[in-house]
Amino acid sequence: MASLNVGNLGEFLREQRRSAQLSLRQLADAAGVSNPYLSQIERGLRKPSADILQQLAKALRISAETLYVQAGILDERKVDGVEVHTAILTDPALTEKQKQVLLQIYESFRKENGHGSGRGESGGATAHEPAPDAREADGDPHAT
Repeated sequence: MASLNVGNLGEFLREQRRSAQLSLRQLADAAGVSNPYLSQIERGLRKPSADILQQLAKALRISAETLYVQAGILDERKVDGVEVHTAILTDPALTEKQKQVLLQIYESFRKENGHGSGRGESGGATAHEPAPDAREADGDPHAT
């Protein structure tokens, strides 16, 4: 049987499964698909539906969007972590200390995985620089 053009989905799934320390059978059971079907997906012989990809993502504890991109269903977004920084810095439920710690952890994971800063080329707020509204909330006399 010829391999379908599904990008690197099969290889990516295999890497994710191995990183999660799951056997093919364990992942198939967790995702509710048959073992032979999952094997065919990993070998590039089958192109799974979006529903199957969602089940696999849930079982692997990764985002379905990641698998959709690998399968060619969605185009990859090049945000390079900017949205993560914005979400953390603007979350009113977090203290400034919590925001700083989260950003430091996030950046250390990105660096460990071979990625640079998640703030993109435009700079933006850093883990050491609170969001403008946070300075006001803290009673910073320099806040505008």
